[in-house]
Amino acid sequence: MWHNKLPLMSWLPQYTRQLLGADVLAGMIVTVMVIPQSLAYALLAGLPAVVGLYASILPQLVYSIFGTSRTLAVGPVAIIALMTGAALSNVAAPGSAEYLEAAWVLALLSGGILVAMGMLKMGFFSNFLSHPVISGFLTASGLLIAASQLGGLLGIPSGGFTLFERLSSLWAGLPDIHPATLLMSLGVLAFLVGVRRRGSALLQRCGLPAATAGLMARAGPIVAVLATTLMTRQWQLQDKGIAIVGSIPGGLPPLSLPWPDPSLWHTLLVPAFLISLVGFVESVSMGQMLAAKRRQRIAPNQELVGLGVANLAAGVSGAMPVTGGLSRTVANHQAGAQTPMAGAVAALGIGLVTYRLTDWLYYLPVATLAAFITVSILTLVDIATLRATWRYSRSDFTAMAITIILTLSEGIETGIISGIGVSLALYLYRTSRPHSALIGRVPDTEHFRNITRHNVETRDHLALLRIDESLYFANARYLEDTLYELVANRPALNHVVIVCSAVNLIDASALGSLEAINARLEDSGVTLNLAEVKGPVMDRLKRSDFPDQLTGRIFLSTYAAWQTLARPAD
Repeated sequence: MWHNKLPLMSWLPQYTRQLLGADVLAGMIVTVMVIPQSLAYALLAGLPAVVGLYASILPQLVYSIFGTSRTLAVGPVAIIALMTGAALSNVAAPGSAEYLEAAWVLALLSGGILVAMGMLKMGFFSNFLSHPVISGFLTASGLLIAASQLGGLLGIPSGGFTLFERLSSLWAGLPDIHPATLLMSLGVLAFLVGVRRRGSALLQRCGLPAATAGLMARAGPIVAVLATTLMTRQWQLQDKGIAIVGSIPGGLPPLSLPWPDPSLWHTLLVPAFLISLVGFVESVSMGQMLAAKRRQRIAPNQELVGLGVANLAAGVSGAMPVTGGLSRTVANHQAGAQTPMAGAVAALGIGLVTYRLTDWLYYLPVATLAAFITVSILTLVDIATLRATWRYSRSDFTAMAITIILTLSEGIETGIISGIGVSLALYLYRTSRPHSALIGRVPDTEHFRNITRHNVETRDHLALLRIDESLYFANARYLEDTLYELVANRPALNHVVIVCSAVNLIDASALGSLEAINARLEDSGVTLNLAEVKGPVMDRLKRSDFPDQLTGRIFLSTYAAWQTLARPAD
């Protein structure tokens, strides 16, 4: 029982000194890597930079106890930061105390929603975000985030949470581009892109092992941060107009529980739900991928609880909503993390930096953080998936395109809600008109195939109709129309067999349609039969009077129905 409720107990009793050594090393590496990332994502959300550090301490410690992934690293991420900023901008002015307090409320709401979903075992809810919608949302979000960083790269102010708003504000500020900031931005961008593309190969040529070279290449942003920070401090570039992070409060995160106006909680409820859903999908997909590489498993419902408690911890420690971050998780995995202890070590390391070493970050240029975010986030723009989806399914591409267009033009909330809505509408449309096929017997076998695709045996007085979808309210009437048309077009028909090999559900509406079909066919002198009804479906049918009222029989297999009904009655 404790293993299910407290995943910590699944690995802690078997913890060894060797595992501790690997986790400590991984945690120290992740600590160094995620500090600039945490600062950047807090600024992206319109929050003080220190909030990003707070979001990487207590939430990660809590997740290490309640999460089931051995390597997932929890903290602020770009997508959630953008969604946070969009939500908070509707309730308070960026930089105000109310804005910061609203961020805490948003984290608490997200945490409460996730925990409730976990307790109710609603991990399946993430399935409502189809892959095309997720891909479209990430692509649009990547473009929005990149656009949001152009101001920092150019040294001009920018604002807004849609692409049009961002570009409009940038256009207005183009005459005021700061040359020194632009020069630094281009240098950092070139360095980061070069390290990302060629760094690992170059280090391997120098004799380093592939794993070490890859890890050091991922540390490229740290080199950029150190170099530009030292340059700014040495030459006092802030006096020449280059924006810097500035003073970051030292000390540990303050622990408090905000209780503002209840209307604020109500206003932030929908954004909190969307942040929870997107964060959960991102975390679980990444956690499952990495767990599979080590032949491990994660429990989606417990992950809801783990991420929920992490967000509750964020809300009470002055932070922002958090989830599993891609770059920090991959770094943690590649650094050799073996258990969640690595995440706890990283959290303690960031806590030490926050407590004593924030003065070192004073001269960190905002342009460096903007370049770091831009290079990291553009990997979300997936043109290959757009092309592949267009070729494979125009309807799925429609959902993807709507998600992208509305996310860019109307904002993140509208985009993702519309994407989910279009996906569900397309699903209902597809399943309301299920594929069906008249099938016949492949000669000299017990196999049956579509009569339009294969050379098969058929009988004029017998129709074998295979329904390739579960039967429910949305397609019940379509089933009736299909069968009535079939009977009307075949005057010699005496028997109809509905082959249910693909039917996993028959709901009350579909049962009513089957009863109506049975009665109508009886009036026409045609018997209705079923074949290959699955056990759970049959169990439910037995709770009704339908099996007793059926004019024909329920056959175990299509071949059994063929043997019984293929010969005309004398």
